[in-house]
Amino acid sequence: MIYDLHFDDLRRYLTFRSGDQDLSGDIAQNVFMKVWIKKIEIGSGNIKSLLFKMATDEFISHIRKKKVEKEYTDSIDIRLMWEPQIDDGLSNKKQRFEKVLNQLPEKQKITLMMNKMQGLTHKEIAEILNLSQKAIEKRIRLALETLKQNLNHR
Repeated sequence: MIYDLHFDDLRRYLTFRSGDQDLSGDIAQNVFMKVWIKKIEIGSGNIKSLLFKMATDEFISHIRKKKVEKEYTDSIDIRLMWEPQIDDGLSNKKQRFEKVLNQLPEKQKITLMMNKMQGLTHKEIAEILNLSQKAIEKRIRLALETLKQNLNHR
C-alpha cells in the first residue's frame, strides 16, 4: 500500500535529480526495500518525508560511489598508458643482461647461475663441482664484477 501511494512520486523526484529514469526506479526500489527490511512503521510521523529523505541519501550515496569508481578507472587508464614504456625499459635491460651473461666464461656463468638461480651456497657448489669453496667464491665475484662493468657502461 505504501509502495503504491508513493513510488511514482519518489521516482519522479529522483528522475528530476538524476535525469535517468532507470536509475531513479532502482533507487526508489532500494528505498522501499530498506523500509521493508528495517520494518519502519507507516503510522510513525510523516512517511512521505522520510521516503524522500531516504531517497535523497541513497542518490547522494550513489553519486559518491560513481565518483570513486571514475577516479579509480581514470587512474588505471593512466597506469596502462605508461606501462608499455616501463615494460620496454625493463625488456631492454633484460636483453642487455642476458647478452652480457652469455658473454661470461662458461665456468663463471655456471657457478653464478647455480648460486643465484638455484639458490645453492658456495659450499654446495664447491661439493658439486669438486672444487674448493675459495675457487667458487672467486668465480662468482669475477662474474658479478664483469656483469656490473658491462651493464654500467652501456
